[in-house]
Parts: sequence; structure tokens; C-alpha cells
Amino acid sequence: MTKPIKRLYRSRKDRVLGGVCGGIAQYLEVDPVVVRLMWAIGTLISMGVGLLAYIIAWVIIPEEPKR
Repeated sequence: MTKPIKRLYRSRKDRVLGGVCGGIAQYLEVDPVVVRLMWAIGTLISMGVGLLAYIIAWVIIPEEPKR
């Protein structure tokens, strides 16, 4: 029996701005706060590149389908 394919979506319920970090957290099965904190630290360390990456992810990652 094959496992269903796990898909990455932007979250509809765990969103602060675009749902990117919430969706990544759901995909990785971790708390969204951890992902947001890591993204913020990465953005500060990379002098803002994380912000550009977030915007790109917001555009590329589809929104979670309605259930």
C-alpha cells in the first residue's frame, strides 16, 4: 500500500501574514511559532533575504484547499 503524497500549502488557520510559516509548520508537523522564530532569525542574519524568500514563497506555495 502506498502512502498519500504529502503536499505543502499555505495555512488558512495558522496565518499571521500570508500563511507561509503556518503551512511549513503543518508540513513539518511542528509548532508554527518555531518556524516563525527561525524565519525571523534567518531574516535578521541574512540582512533581509528572508523577507524576499517569504514573498516568493507566498506567491509560489498554493493556499490550503477548503475542506
